[in-house]
Amino acid sequence: MKKLILLTGIILLVTAAFAFISYQEDPWKVPEKYEKLKNPVPADDASLASGEELYDYFCLSCHGNDGKGSGKRALKLNNTPTDFTLDIFQQQSDGALLYKIYSGHREMPGFKKRIPGNQDAMDGSFGKTRIPGDIVNYIRSFAKKIQQH
Repeated sequence: MKKLILLTGIILLVTAAFAFISYQEDPWKVPEKYEKLKNPVPADDASLASGEELYDYFCLSCHGNDGKGSGKRALKLNNTPTDFTLDIFQQQSDGALLYKIYSGHREMPGFKKRIPGNQDAMDGSFGKTRIPGDIVNYIRSFAKKIQQH
């Protein structure tokens, strides 16, 4: 009986190790044309207010009020939502954030077709409206909120 328990434990450990390794080997690759994009929308009060409204609608349930991945739906997911306050996240280019919002990854859906006026914006641009830029500006504001406290 002890051998069976030990064997089961070893199998579970090996399975967990492989799952962790495969998770680490699944980076979110961003095409080069997006890496170089700069957000054309200034991070002014109007942009941040619009971005907050959009964030509340599209992102809040998983990423939470504080942007740390602590939304109500986060506990039901297999992968923890990204923490927007981390330096490693904030160091990404505006275009990388845009691409990730548009394309999705793992359990995060892509929002390209859900963002009004931007259905054709996967061409490596911020699209025809301010909306994607507003969302990127608001997501960037989480790091500034942390620095102020």
